[in-house]
Amino acid sequence: MTKKIAITTLGCKVNQFESAAFITGFTDADCEIVPFSGPADVYIINTCAVTARAGQQSRQLVRRAIRTNPEARIVVTGCYAQIAAEHLLDIMGNPACIIGNGNKHLLVETALMDDPPEMIMLTGNISLQKEICRLPVRRFRGRTRCYLRIQDGCNNFCSYCIVPYSRGRSRSLPRASVIDQVEIFQEQGYREMVITGINVGKYGLDLDEGEDIYTLLDGLCKKFSGMRIRLSSVEPVEVNDRLVALMADNANFMPHLHIPLQSGDDQILFRMNRRYTVEVFVHVIEKIASAFPDAAIGCDVLAGFPGEDEEAAENTFRLLQGLPISYLHV
Repeated sequence: MTKKIAITTLGCKVNQFESAAFITGFTDADCEIVPFSGPADVYIINTCAVTARAGQQSRQLVRRAIRTNPEARIVVTGCYAQIAAEHLLDIMGNPACIIGNGNKHLLVETALMDDPPEMIMLTGNISLQKEICRLPVRRFRGRTRCYLRIQDGCNNFCSYCIVPYSRGRSRSLPRASVIDQVEIFQEQGYREMVITGINVGKYGLDLDEGEDIYTLLDGLCKKFSGMRIRLSSVEPVEVNDRLVALMADNANFMPHLHIPLQSGDDQILFRMNRRYTVEVFVHVIEKIASAFPDAAIGCDVLAGFPGEDEEAAENTFRLLQGLPISYLHV
């Protein structure tokens, strides 16, 4: 009998990519993908933990799946599953299936086991993970753009951020695997892809291929000249002259960049362990705006960081007023 699989996803574009990979795997196994709000044999919840609200939503989705079909198999994965497995066990009881970020490549076969054990806990120490999970994707349901995940994990350890603990160290997808994935997207008719990862600017530095984000993007432009490329969030310190020149000189690139600021006050940036100053950030934005006069430049700001006083908040406000940015995430 065909199994009905319901998948829901919280959080970032990397999670969206990985959920699309799950759908590819379940489809290859002749399963039927159904809405999460209705009855299913298996519920997959790809969680997020970047904020307390995301963690709360993750727990709510687990409870909702249990209420919808108490007899269904419920598989919880993603960042909240990685860092809060014990909390999930309190909600789920037995049976329980919790799969951490380092074992997502095992999710489909685990979810479809004919006679699974009562307790499946595939989390482990994500910081020991040395290779990125290989998760091929064919299609993104309901989307005209595809996401290309080239990297996972982060080594920055910003003082407010849980991501290095939930995603592990920076790990890159080898160039050959990146090319294979783009060829699949091209065969499927996609003409625009969003390059994504947890810290895409660190791409390739963990590989022995002499590769970095510049050489990868340069190669993609040459090999896939008809593919539009949109680069997702890039740390300010990773936006160098080579990268900006590459984007300015290639029609492949969409005139869009998202550069996280977090604070416009140097003391707060230091406490955040952000590794750049306001002056450096302004220089990066001006460099991008000069190369792309019509670019849509986005920023992130974290308001109310511990120790942020009125002067620090005012510094951020004045900085934002003077920058050529198109949108802001707060």
